[in-house]
Amino acid sequence: MTKTGADYAWFEDDFPDIAEAYCFTLVRGLSPAELMFRLEGRPEAPLRGIAAVVDAAFAQYDLEEGNRQLVAMTTVGTWTLLIEPNGYLGVTDKQALPASAGTSWISHFTNINAVGTFLWAEDQVLRLCFDPMFPEDRWGTGPDGLLDVMERIGFHLDEEAPETDLSSPAAFALAEHLTGVAITPALLQETTFTCATVQIQ
Repeated sequence: MTKTGADYAWFEDDFPDIAEAYCFTLVRGLSPAELMFRLEGRPEAPLRGIAAVVDAAFAQYDLEEGNRQLVAMTTVGTWTLLIEPNGYLGVTDKQALPASAGTSWISHFTNINAVGTFLWAEDQVLRLCFDPMFPEDRWGTGPDGLLDVMERIGFHLDEEAPETDLSSPAAFALAEHLTGVAITPALLQETTFTCATVQIQ
C-alpha cells in the first residue's frame, strides 16, 4: 500500500531542527564509501542520531565558511541514504546526474524559504524533477509517468491551493514509493551515520 504525505507528517513535528532545511537522497547499489568517492567526499567521524548530525553540520558550515557540506550516510537494504542538513547537493544536476551513473538516484530538498526540489535520475538521465509545492510543473524524460501515484500520495496537481500543505511529507512518500525505503523516527534517532564533507559547488 502506497504511503501518503500524511504518513510522514511526523517528520516536521518530531524533527524541527532539520525539517526546515534538508536534502534526503537514496542511491541504489552503492555503499557509503562508493558514494563518497563519486562525490569526492572527505571522511569525518561517525555520528549517532540525526540531532548530532544537524549540530555538526552547522558547526562545519561555520568552520569552513560555507565551503563544505557535512553529509551523513547509512545503508538501508540495497540503498544508501544520504542526509544533508541545510544542504542541496543531492538535487543539483551537476552533482546528481554524473553520480547516478549505473544506478538510481532519488532526492528531495527543501530550504527555510520553502523552496523545494524532487529529483529522480536513472543512469545519468533525469527522469523527473519538480518543486513539491508546485507539482503541476514537471520536467524530465518521464514527467507524467507517476501522476496517479503522486495524486494518491497527496500532491495537489490542480491550481487550487490545498487547505493543508503536505508537499514536503509527500516527497518522502514518493521517494519511498520509488525505492521501497521507509524513513522512520527510529532510523533517524538510532543510526550511527557514516559522515563526510563535500565541497559545495
